[in-house]
This record gives sequence, structure tokens and C-alpha cells, in this order.
Amino acid sequence: MPQPSQVTAAEISRLAGVTRATVSNWRRRHSDFPAPSGGTEASPAYDLDAVRAWLAARGQLPASSPADDLRTALRTRAIDLAHRSRLLPLVVAASRIADSEWENVAELPDDGLATWARKTSHSYAADIPGVGEPSYRTGDAGLIRTLLRCVAEEGAAQALEVLAEGEVDETRASGVYRTPPPVADLMAELLAGPGEPYPNRVLDPACGVGGLLLAAASRGARELHGQDLVPAIAAQAAARLALRDDGAEAQVSCGDSLRDDAFATLTADAVLCAPPYGHRDWGHEDLAYDPRWLFGLPPKGEPELAWLQHCLAHLTPGGRAVLLMPPSSAFRPSGRRIRAEMVRSGALRAVIALPVGVAQPLHVGLQLWLLERPHPQASLPATVLLVEAGGTEPTGADDTPDRHTPADWPAVRTATLDAWTNFDRQPDAFDPVPGVARAVPVVDLLGEAVDLTPSRHVRAAPVPAQPDELAELAYELRSRLRRAATGLVALSGGHTWPPAGAGPRSWRSATVADLMRGDALLASHRAPTAIRSEGPGAEDSDAPRALTARDVLSRRPASGAAGKEPSDEDVIIQAGDVILPELLHGGATVVRVADAADAGHLLGRNLQLLRPDPTRLDPWFLAGFLAAEDNVSAASSGTSVIRIDPRRLRVPLLPLAEQQRYGRAFRQLHALRVAADIAGRLADETARTLAAGLTGGALLPPEGPR
Repeated sequence: MPQPSQVTAAEISRLAGVTRATVSNWRRRHSDFPAPSGGTEASPAYDLDAVRAWLAARGQLPASSPADDLRTALRTRAIDLAHRSRLLPLVVAASRIADSEWENVAELPDDGLATWARKTSHSYAADIPGVGEPSYRTGDAGLIRTLLRCVAEEGAAQALEVLAEGEVDETRASGVYRTPPPVADLMAELLAGPGEPYPNRVLDPACGVGGLLLAAASRGARELHGQDLVPAIAAQAAARLALRDDGAEAQVSCGDSLRDDAFATLTADAVLCAPPYGHRDWGHEDLAYDPRWLFGLPPKGEPELAWLQHCLAHLTPGGRAVLLMPPSSAFRPSGRRIRAEMVRSGALRAVIALPVGVAQPLHVGLQLWLLERPHPQASLPATVLLVEAGGTEPTGADDTPDRHTPADWPAVRTATLDAWTNFDRQPDAFDPVPGVARAVPVVDLLGEAVDLTPSRHVRAAPVPAQPDELAELAYELRSRLRRAATGLVALSGGHTWPPAGAGPRSWRSATVADLMRGDALLASHRAPTAIRSEGPGAEDSDAPRALTARDVLSRRPASGAAGKEPSDEDVIIQAGDVILPELLHGGATVVRVADAADAGHLLGRNLQLLRPDPTRLDPWFLAGFLAAEDNVSAASSGTSVIRIDPRRLRVPLLPLAEQQRYGRAFRQLHALRVAADIAGRLADETARTLAAGLTGGALLPPEGPR
């Protein structure tokens, strides 16, 4: 008899779509929360059925999906990561099933289904490291059916995501992170310029789940080679690459690329790599005399410089590599000798600083290093391109405590590709882009520190504008600032706001939960956990994006990444929807009324959407009272992370005509805040431009007293 399935607090948070802190609060504050049924005191486990019943009773349980059913089946059978890998060939095989065959497969008896699974997945197992010969049994039939249903209804890629859950903790201590697809696409695109043939043979010696190799394959690479230290991750990469049907050949191996290189004799046309960060035990003592160290043995505390030289050693002469690097590699004193040799030899062609928040770890602004294996007959380059793509300002003000907001990704991508393309075409005649890109002479980089941090060279450059051009720009900025200030003054004036009487008004009120039961609110939605809203959005401006919590707080357009494939769980925003963050930032919250620009985009994580009945509730009236400080305070819980329970927020019960009067007032206050944001940004830009003109010698102080 199967044992009851158990889940940890982390799995409960994924099941309910909340943070782990919320689950901890539930355990402390609700006496009816299910008691632990296993695990340890430090890491208790809970009965899955009891947890699902408790969440359902509170309205916290999302609708079940084939992916959820697969998660439940894996938990019920207590299948660990190693055993999950044996299901990967079956996912690849299922992705090849024709639509006409699904019904026949579904009708097979249990023993026949197990036999079919073994035979069908046999030919794919050899290409997935560590899996071995498929050994599905009759008792696995229920799990196989659930897996096949997930592939059929949600796609093979989603099934792989479920199988990979929990494979590696993406923490600062592990140094292992997935490269977001937009960043992977940019790295792959940097390997070849417009009109150039794309590299045929591409290597990733720290391939993770294969994101960089997939990006290269989508651009024309036909021989893909990857290696990863963790068996389950290497197996995942092989399965993901096997799902492609473009004819590219892939080979993925498991092992330590530095100590046990599976492709020691491979010479690649190009290398893409996001090496693990900060791993001091990379083999410094064992590899002291390794021939890969073209520029010297890397210090023990500089593993990234070991990966750089490993990648260079695998390149053909003239071949290129793009690596995603931590910023400290550009300036740490211990690595200056190797950096100097790379610059002097011409191996380093560019360092591109990305904005903070575009990839894990989100608190660090990572860098792209572009390398080229020097050709013996080629002349040494005289310059290195340094790009400060992180200098692109985000749209909208951001007054939240965490300022690690990704800049506008399409603008970052365009600035990076334009700078590299122009530099690659004419490295000795590159026109600098003020504050963004500069071709720095090699002799200027070979100082005592050999500091390659782009901002130190790009932003330190003198103002290149002619005095008359800068004066004209300053005049235009000042004119825009005056117009913005005039609009701000106009919005802050106008009609008087009369007192309500001798004392404040009092009114009957109802909670959001009451309004939902009375159908005054037509819908209440939270984003599905599959939404990926932390990274940059799609490059196509017309494509749907995810509205993030930071977008709401900073009053800017939707900027988050939406899934490539639409899902039935996606919450599509409509004009008039009222959207509020679930977490309290800085003691106050901002409630957004969706307009035509928001319509069609997707609701991001940590947001709650309320859809009022327009015949009974004015959306601006609703938003204004939901954002009231005393209202939010009464509906909040938590200490370090303060969560708002929208159902406890209260709204006055007023006639629609009076609601609309309040709504117009709240809309005016919103316009006032937006105007203040615009004026503030223009004031900062004007002051910085004038100061740069004065210190750069292009402008003179105004005449006469001011």
C-alpha cells in the first residue's frame, strides 16, 4: 500500500504560489494548519492531502493542471532526482509521438504501457548521460500516464521543468545559476556579426541545463558539446537539446571540465559559458602545470580566470568565446597579471557591463567578456571595447528599498550589439558613445591595477560634445523641465478641497471578501507560479509582457518576461482592473488601475488583481481606498516581509455617483504623482548635463547674480 505523500514547506510555497515566509506565518498563526507528519524538527514534512485540503478551504489552492498532477505523482512515489533522470528519455520519446498515436498509447494496459515506454525510449537513453537502460515496470504505469498527459497538454519542455524542480539550489553560496533566455540569446548573438556565417561547432564546458547551447542552435550551430559537473543537470541538458528537431547534433557529458575534460581534444569554432562563481576548490594544486594556462596559473581565489583560459584553449585560431562573468574578475588585484597578459596578447576583445538584476545573482551587475584566440599571423589589436550597458536608465521612478531594477532590456541589447558590431567592423575607427561605449587603447589598460571595469573608463571619458551642441541640449532640457514644472503646479492647484464638516465622515464599509461574495468584484486573480517576471521582457514591443510588482510600485509600463508559450493559467489584464502588490514596500503601497496600455499583458508574481463590476464599483474609487495607509496596515501581517491580505481590505459602501466623485479625485492625485516623477527625472538629467558641461569645459557659468 503506497505511503501518504509528504511535502516540505518549500514545496507548499510552490504549491500555493507564495513565499516560504508566508508558509512559516501560516504555521505560527493558524492553529488548524496541518501538523507535521514526518521529516525532522528543523525540516518538517506534511501530509500532502491534508495541506491541499487546508489550502482549498482558504481559497489558496490554484486549479490543478497536468504539471501539478505530475508533481503529485513524483511526490507520492518519493522519486528522488537521480530516479527522475530515468524519465527523461521517455519525455523525449513522447515529444516525437504523432497526434494520431496518442489515443492508442493511452488505451494500452499497464503492462503494455510499460513495455511500450521501454521500447520507445531505448534509442534516446544513450544520448542522456547517467540514465542507463530504461527499466520501466508495470507498477510505473500510473506515473507514465501522468507524464505523458503533461507532455501532451503542456509540452515536453514543461514536463522537463517539473522533473528538474529542486535539482540545485540557486543561491549565492552555490555559485550555480541558470542563464535567463534573453541574456543567453544576447551571448549567442555576439558570436557572429551581421552577414557572417554562424559558428558550426559550439562548446559550453559548464552547460547547466543547456540554455546557451540551445541559443546557439537556434542561430545555426550544428555541433553542440556540453559538460556539467552535476549528473542530474547534465541529463537535463541532454534531454532539452534532444527535443530540438533542426538536425543539430548534441553531445553532453557529466564531469568536472577543469579536472576531467570530456572534450580534451575538441577544437571548437566558438565557446559560450556561464562558469560557476567563487568555487575555490577548482583544482589549483592539481592543475599547476596544465598547458591550458596560456597566461599563467590562476590564483586559487580566481576560478573564473581558470575558466577563461579553459575556454580559450578549446578555440580554433580566430575563434571567439563569450563568458558571463562576475564584475570582481575585472579588478581584483590577484588577477591583474593574467588580465594584463590577456589584454597584451589581444585575446580580450570586449568587456560589457550588464545592468543589475538581469541575471542571478540579482544583486550583482554581471559582465560579458568577449575573447578571441589570437591568430599567429594576425597583428595585435590596439584597443579593447568597454561597454557600460548598465548605464541605461529604467523608465519610471523607482522609490522601493531594493533598487536592483533591470533596465529596459531591448535598449540594453541594442546598445550592446550596435557597439560590438561597429567595433568589430572597424576597431581602430570606433566612434565612442558618450557614457555607453569606448574603445580604450591597450596601453591605457596596462596600468598598475589593470582595471577592466567599463564604468571606470567609459564614464570617466571627457565630454565629447561641442560647446554649442551641449548648450543647445541644456537649453532643451531646461525648457522641458519648465513645462513639466508648470504642469505640476497646475495639477497641485485648481479647485479647493473643502472640509467634510465639523468631524470626519463615517460610513458603512465591507471587506473585499464581502464584495466578492456579493459579486461586486467579478474576479480575483493571482499570477501562476510559472510566470517569470524578474528578468527582462521580450524584445518585440508588441508582444505581451508580464506586469511586475516593481512596475506597479514605480508607475511604469509592463516590463517583465512572459512565457513563450501561452498558458491557460495566465491572467490577462483588462482595462479597469485594479492591481495591488501582495508585499508592503517602505510602509506604503501603490494600487494601479489598468488602462489601455496595460490591457493584454500578463499579471506577474506577487500581484493581486481585482476586477470590479463597473455598474457597482468605480475602479479609481476602489483603488484609492484600498491604498489607504490605515486600511493596508490593518490587513498586513509579518515582520521582515510584510504581506497584505487583499480580502481583509475594507471599502466604503457608497452610491456609484459618489464613488465616481471620489474616483475623479484619486485619478487627479495619480496624475500629480506621475507629473512629480517626470519633473524629478528631468531635474536630475538637467543638473547632470549642466554639471558635466561645466566640469568638461564646454559650458560657462551664467553671468550675473542668480
